Parts: sequence; structure tokens; C-alpha cells
Amino acid sequence: MNQTKHPAENLLYSPKSAWHNTGQNLMSDIFAFNEEYKSFLNQSKTERETAAQAASLAQNNGFVPITEAKQLQPGSRVIFNYRNKAVMLAVIGSEPIEQGCNIIGSHNDVPRLDLKPNPLYEKNDLALLKTHYYGGIKKYHWLGIPLALHGVICLKNGTSIPLIIGEDASDPVFTITDLLPHLAKDQMNKKMSEAIEGEGLNILVGGIPLKNENVTNPVKLAVLEKLNQQFGITEEDFTSAEFEAVPAWPARDVGLDRSMIGSYGQDDRVCVYTSLKAIMDVNVPRNTSVNIIMDKEEIGSSGNTGMAARTFENFMAELLDRLLSGYSELVLRRCLANSKALSADVTAGMDPNYENVLEKMNACKLGYGVALTKYTGTRGKVHANDAHAEFLGYIRKLFSDNNIPWQIGELGKVDQGGGGTIAYLMAVYGMDVVDCGVPLLGMHSPFEISSKVDVYAAYQAYKVFFSH
Repeated sequence: MNQTKHPAENLLYSPKSAWHNTGQNLMSDIFAFNEEYKSFLNQSKTERETAAQAASLAQNNGFVPITEAKQLQPGSRVIFNYRNKAVMLAVIGSEPIEQGCNIIGSHNDVPRLDLKPNPLYEKNDLALLKTHYYGGIKKYHWLGIPLALHGVICLKNGTSIPLIIGEDASDPVFTITDLLPHLAKDQMNKKMSEAIEGEGLNILVGGIPLKNENVTNPVKLAVLEKLNQQFGITEEDFTSAEFEAVPAWPARDVGLDRSMIGSYGQDDRVCVYTSLKAIMDVNVPRNTSVNIIMDKEEIGSSGNTGMAARTFENFMAELLDRLLSGYSELVLRRCLANSKALSADVTAGMDPNYENVLEKMNACKLGYGVALTKYTGTRGKVHANDAHAEFLGYIRKLFSDNNIPWQIGELGKVDQGGGGTIAYLMAVYGMDVVDCGVPLLGMHSPFEISSKVDVYAAYQAYKVFFSH
């Protein structure tokens, strides 16, 4: 017997899986888009590589370096690659820039292991590299997995040598050894946060000594000899190098239905890629579209490539200088304050294995679309942006009117912990901003999980935002 739906049930807010509304054509678009996204992930394992990929894709789509643009007009497309780590792009709109821009900001840095300035040493006839972890990691994640080394070495003569070892099938890989369970009694009795020490994250890189019994540290010397033969470097060159140890595996489909992607670095390169693709699809927007890809978010957005620097502000000043007959500080301030912004960053998805850390009524789910987060911060919203209701209402209507699947949630239970994004640093300029990104499982692990339908929904959401 069919039961008649009570009219009051129409008042309920009942999010549904975005997969329910995907016809065959849309399914094809979703899967094709994510194949390109996986390729981007495989070529973008460091912030330098991400910036290079973003700049290359943008320039192939008509963006020109802002230093080469003498005068801008509606439809002009410019790019600024700062220190090969932060990338800013703009498509000039038809309305005066003083009325504000539509800005999307993401970050390209990822938790990882950096080599120390003097990393190479020998112990027990093995050669190892000392590391200093970057960002919020669980140290045990990095034991017993294959690692690749990505980096750049800057020689005294000014030459820069890029280096990647461990990604090609013919390359050797590296690893940090784990302790066998047979002898791990003391380790297993420690708290998880203390079982592995930061100074114990040393990477195994060699084991064959030089054929000379009269030298000290023959295995270390043999490793140095190989590096010198292959790249022309010496041990002192490590002092002016940036080396990052990252998982040596590619992005993969997850699930029998291939509905998900597993990869290192999806926080936040999923938002980097989707917002980049979105701005490349913009022709002549009403308001100027601005896409910023910043560094250092995982350690507080510090440094001159992070959002806390004035790099973004300087880029906007360069735009104004080329748009107006004369630069005006007041116009810059009005432009920034009148802008609307999305902080494009990931959030925690509801994990069936760890439901107790999220509050179910206010948690995002994989497959339910792009995720809005009104506030992040810690416990009592400390360091949160906390978007205004009026702006959330505008974004909610924008997405709904354009059939963009969206959901809203918090990062976790109130007293469980928390986290932050660049939203509060964008809000410094007076603009309205809300966090808007993709929910992940296993965030900050070496193999983060996203839903392909959410990735595509983020791209759609960012494209609609740029266009209005």
C-alpha cells in the first residue's frame, strides 16, 4: 500500500548522493575529467611541480605572463608565477574592477618529508638521509612504503638542477624501515604520537661500499659518487637544495566501480586542478575572475609564497596598474573589499571506520557534491573566518540554480580538534569568503581518497562562481 507523503516532509533538508542524478553523458564527462585530474596529480608531487604544471596548462590556454602585458581589457588573460611556487591568474571582466572580483584561492603544498640541509650519513654499513617532516603528518604513515625523491639543487654558479628519482618503473625507490613486530614490545606500549620520533624518519639510500678499505664511511662515499656521476653534485650542494620525499606511487582508481581516486597530495591539489580548469573555461566574465594557488598553507601560510605575505596584493596592484590610467591605492582597497571569494580547500568526509570523530548531522559525505564549510578553526572557532549568512545564502542559491550538487558540514566534533585554511587571510582584505572544496577520506595520509563525482562538482561550482 502506497503511503501519501505528508506536505510537511517537503520542509526537510535531505541531501542526496550526487550519483543519483548522473545520466550516461554526465557519467562519461565525470570519468573523463578525472582521468585528466589523475595525470595532473602524477606530475605534481611537489609545490614546484604543481606550479609548473599549472603555469604550463594556463599558458597553453592563452594566459600570458603579466610582466609581458602592457594594457589589459575585458577578456585579457594573465598569469604570475612567483618564485616557481605560487601562481596567480586573472581573466579581466566587463565591469569596472573597483566593483570587486570573483576570487578562488587554493594551496599547492602537501605534508611530506624534507631532507635536512646536511642529510647524508652512514651507520651500520648503510647510507641514510635525515629528514624534517613538513606539515601535519602521522609519522607512522611514512614507514615501510616506497618513497621517491623530488627536488632542485642550486649550485654555487647559479645553475639549478631538477631531480626526480623513484617515479619511473626503472628507478630505484627509497624507504624508511619499520620495526619488526617480534621486537616491538617497547614501541607498541607507547602512545601512537610517541612511538615514532621525528629524528627516526631516516631514509635508506645505499648499501654498497667503495672498493677501498682505507676510507671512512665508504657507503656514504659510494652514494655521493653516484650522485656526482649522475647529477654533478657534491655533498655541500645539499645545503642549497630543496628535496622532498614523497610516496612513489601514482594516483589510482579505488573501488570495483572505480568511483573514487586514491592518491598522495589531493589536499589541496584537487582544488588547485578544479579551480584552474574552471578559470581556463572563462571567456569574458562580468566581474574579473582571479585564481590564486598559494604555498605554505600546511605550516600557517608563512613565507613570501604563502597567503600571509603581500604577494597576492602585489599581483592585484599589477592588474590595476595595467587596467587604469594611473595606479590608485584606494581603488585597490575598494576592489579587494568588494570581492567575493571561495577558499578552495578540502574537508573531512564521513569515514565508516571513524564515525565517532564527526557529528553525523553536520558531516560531509563522499559522493554528495562540493562541500561548503561555514567555519573551520579549533574548538571555539579559534582562527576561523566564519562566513556571513548573507554570503552563504548567495552561494547556496548560485549552486542550486545551476544544478551543482552541494552539501554543508563541519570539520569534526567541536572538542575533537580542528584545522584551518587560507579563508581568514583572504578575509583580511574585507572580502566575503567561505570554504568550498572536496571531502576526503584519509586526509594528510600518503593515500587520500576522493569521490570522482565530488571532484567534478567542484569544477562545476568554481566555473559557475567565476561566471557570476
